[in-house]
Amino acid sequence: MKSFRTEFEQESEIGRALVEKDIIDLEQKIRDFHSGELDDERFRTLRLARGVYGQRQTGVQMIRIKIPYGKLNGKQLERICDVSEEYSTGKLHITTRQDIQIHYVELDRTPELWAELEKDEITLREACGNTVRNVTASALSGIDPEEEFDVRPYADAVFRYFLRNPICQEMGRKIKISFSNNVADTALSFMHDLGFVAKYRLGEKGFKLVVAGGLGSQSRQADVLFDFLPIEKIIPVTEAVLRLFERNGERTNRMKARLKFWVREIGIEAFKAELNNELKSVEKGNIPIENFEFDIQVPLIDDEIHIQDIEEKQFIEWRNINIIQQKQEGLFAIGVKVRLGDFTTIQARKIAEFVTLYTGDELTLTIDQNLVIRHVQEKQLARFFYLLKALDLVDVGYGKSTDITACPGTDTCNLGIANSTALSNVLEEVLTLEYPKYRDQSIISIKISGCMNACGQHMIANLGFQGMSIRTKDKRVVPAIQVLLGGGNLGDGKGRFADKVIKIPSKRAIEALRLVLDEFETSERDSFLNFYDSKGEKYFYDLLKPLGDLESLKDTDFIDWGQDELYKKEIGIGECAGVVIDLVSTLFKETEVKLDLSKEAIEKNSFGDSIYHSYSAIVNTAKAMLTSEGKRTNSHTAIINQFDEEFVQSGKLKFDFLFKTTALKMRNEKPSKEVAEKLIKDAQSFYGVTIAKRILQTEN
Repeated sequence: MKSFRTEFEQESEIGRALVEKDIIDLEQKIRDFHSGELDDERFRTLRLARGVYGQRQTGVQMIRIKIPYGKLNGKQLERICDVSEEYSTGKLHITTRQDIQIHYVELDRTPELWAELEKDEITLREACGNTVRNVTASALSGIDPEEEFDVRPYADAVFRYFLRNPICQEMGRKIKISFSNNVADTALSFMHDLGFVAKYRLGEKGFKLVVAGGLGSQSRQADVLFDFLPIEKIIPVTEAVLRLFERNGERTNRMKARLKFWVREIGIEAFKAELNNELKSVEKGNIPIENFEFDIQVPLIDDEIHIQDIEEKQFIEWRNINIIQQKQEGLFAIGVKVRLGDFTTIQARKIAEFVTLYTGDELTLTIDQNLVIRHVQEKQLARFFYLLKALDLVDVGYGKSTDITACPGTDTCNLGIANSTALSNVLEEVLTLEYPKYRDQSIISIKISGCMNACGQHMIANLGFQGMSIRTKDKRVVPAIQVLLGGGNLGDGKGRFADKVIKIPSKRAIEALRLVLDEFETSERDSFLNFYDSKGEKYFYDLLKPLGDLESLKDTDFIDWGQDELYKKEIGIGECAGVVIDLVSTLFKETEVKLDLSKEAIEKNSFGDSIYHSYSAIVNTAKAMLTSEGKRTNSHTAIINQFDEEFVQSGKLKFDFLFKTTALKMRNEKPSKEVAEKLIKDAQSFYGVTIAKRILQTEN
């Protein structure tokens, strides 16, 4: 049997054609939006799936560039710099999902921007929206002396297999997937919808798989789905999970629409039973993934730069803290601390140049918003030190306690309540000046989010801050933060979520930091989590309670960090997970598109895809009719059951086939040409009868 990677390489020309079609389609949809032919909410859904995200500032977009498992080469980074300078502001932002974001882009220029990126195989597709988001992986995978094996080939296969895959284009909410290279679980599997942790069993490579984790206001620890999953089962099992979520996930209340809510409702054992049943209808029960090696050739350069005496102390400190010895003999990785994940194209271009000339031409973006330069010879470390120093990127503390994670907050995000970036800067300054040992030790993790959506991952920090607001007795609004304590990664698919201890004005965050750290300094506990557990939530509430007193507010407390004017709470329309559209006419139009896609898939012998498109056409049609009757359409299963009861059993509509059996055919039979052709015929018949009924309704 061919491996997945071999099949993908043979289809690269088809892939290029799909990319061109995607970009042309986006351009057409933008024209339709401007002309009024496409309504705002449906257009929002479409552009989000293409990485185009509405920004807090009117008239401009944030573009999220999908960087699978954070891997870039110098040429790709140069290309990203090109588009940032041409279409944006020359600034880049690294996200906690190993993506790059650029801001202030005009909507009409996004197709052109995307086309430029694709010249170096960089995509925007499914970087946002109700899709499979960027697949993340341990930042040091491939070079880590402690790893089980390099997990990137498997993350790569999952990314490629599900990109543009019809089963995950219009789900109820997003799906997040991670791959960790050992039990340290540095990709944080426990908070993912699907989290893979590398394992060996009897000499065989595989993964522990956990499912249905998540952050946000109702964070959830992922459940163990498989203690050991063989490599060839990764894609079939992932597909089965996505199919189940697509069919059963909540679609009306977006606050309850993540996979974690459905699994919590039915229980993990019931979910396992559903999964085992679903696997019977997945087209390929085994999909081998080739364990390829990434093509790395490190140039052997003899010339060496020597450190001047005046910089020797700084160089030694930087080397001791920010340099990682690779498992490849004689090679080192440089951890570049990128404060807040923000850097410029000037900095990026020089890094790209040096990476191309002096290393194996490989960079990694990290989930901590940093950058790893791989495959550096020991004699070239000084050269890179001088380069990074000239770029103001030799801050020590990569991966240490002063390396604070923070989302953009009110700088650009529609949902931002607090200025998380400015708060991060002042907290780091306090840590550096008053707690200097935190620069070279991982004593405590600190994370900040500008709202409850947890883009800054504050729920899993030892010490987290979440942006909020408080109203005083006289109705004035104060920028505030929720202080959270006790979160962290426990390894091997396990973690813990922080307790929400107290809400205080934002300007008192520094005092809160000092109080907590000073208490910790006097303890004899070996870790912050042990220290927190020994005291308990109530102890810290009492400790911080004076900071929540609103009777002693100063004028400056009404001004958020980094601002000059009085705080005003302004929240726009959130686009973190897209919007589901329920307009009847739009749904019928979508059905026609899906029937066309089903025909095309049969012509390409993609019978599984054809069956899925036909299934989607049936569900869309049923949803349109239920919507016209004012019925709830909160999941695909509910739509099928309600339609059967409302229209079929009541005799309002009659078909030449069994509606419910046909609608669920994709879960009951193995994909084949015969099944695909029968299902599309039934789907066309169903659409014809139903649209005729709808026309009669509107005419009467």
